[in-house]
Amino acid sequence: MPAGLEVADIFRRHGAAYRQVHAGHLGRVERRVMSAIELCRTAELGGHSQYCSSCGFIRCAYNSCRNRHCPKCQGAARFEWLAARQAELLPVPYFHVVFTLPAPVAEIAFQNKAQVYAILFKAAAEALRTIAADPKHLGAEIGIVAVLHTWGQNLHHHPHLHCVVPGGGLSLDGTRWIACRPGFFLPVRVLSRLFRRLFLEDLQAAFDADDLSFFGDLAELAQKAAFARRLAEVRRVEWVVYAKPPFGGPEQVLAYLGRYTHRVAISNSRLVSLTDDSIVFRWKDYRRRGTAKVMTLAAFEFIRRFLLHTLPDGFHRIRHYGFLANGHRAEKLALCRKLLAVATSAQPSPPVRQPREKAAIVLNSCPCCGGTMIELGPLPRSTPCHLSVWHDSS
Repeated sequence: MPAGLEVADIFRRHGAAYRQVHAGHLGRVERRVMSAIELCRTAELGGHSQYCSSCGFIRCAYNSCRNRHCPKCQGAARFEWLAARQAELLPVPYFHVVFTLPAPVAEIAFQNKAQVYAILFKAAAEALRTIAADPKHLGAEIGIVAVLHTWGQNLHHHPHLHCVVPGGGLSLDGTRWIACRPGFFLPVRVLSRLFRRLFLEDLQAAFDADDLSFFGDLAELAQKAAFARRLAEVRRVEWVVYAKPPFGGPEQVLAYLGRYTHRVAISNSRLVSLTDDSIVFRWKDYRRRGTAKVMTLAAFEFIRRFLLHTLPDGFHRIRHYGFLANGHRAEKLALCRKLLAVATSAQPSPPVRQPREKAAIVLNSCPCCGGTMIELGPLPRSTPCHLSVWHDSS
């Protein structure tokens, strides 16, 4: 198998057959994701040709699909998002808190993605803000960046929320900065139980409002008694909320956010091989302390698992809360810096590094000699480029 295997190669090889076999079960979102990934950086989407003013090198750069589920289209989006977040970092420790849905609730979430994922965001943010505002714990308004992931390393459905939180917050009267204890943010057991209660209350409200749908193996949950039994079952178990050690500084926060915010279910770099029957990819078994392993899946099963993680149109998988909420972020951050005695103009973090694979395109530099690339003209859709044997499909 040649180097550079991509999810796009899998879809191009097996996608048509998969769509034919599963025609009655594939939704519009899944079909559009498959098509976008298949066409990404190909002549079908058009592009432009360039030449180097120094060495005469010519390349054809095809347009990206810009689909958020495409492994090749996240580098530039990540770079732009991180550049905006860089100015928002405060010179305080940052904590990483993960909220995970138990399997019986994750099943409901899969059949009601928009409704239940939104409840996950709301309940986690409300739990964090409520406990933080309690004078027994922190007594402050905190800021939260929350990122939804729906996958595990083996591509199974595993919805969980990553929250990055500054280690402290504004006093409730807005007159001082209250720092958390060194190395400790909030008690996870208290967070877990409040999160569970808030989530189940909102899930029950969604059911009462007929906002949830059930089919297949979960069809019986449409009945009030069966749904009540499911909620009683998950109310009796502990829900997993995990607080990781604090980051070492703003640079580590940016590096972490860069890895998590624009991640898709599986990156191209984890793919090992593709055949007529199967796909092999690398994964980490976190139940075995992150042991590196290799998994082989039938082609259709790989595609099925990948498509489990498509999100509804317009659904925001990165959200901000507390003093980082969009409506008043600039004003609240200015107050935070004032109270922390940090000049508003100071930038506490180092410059964001551009993703390596995007640098040549973003800077318009020649990959051969580093010279300036000059645009020759557009390439119409479906017109292959014959100017060079090298095409940009990074």
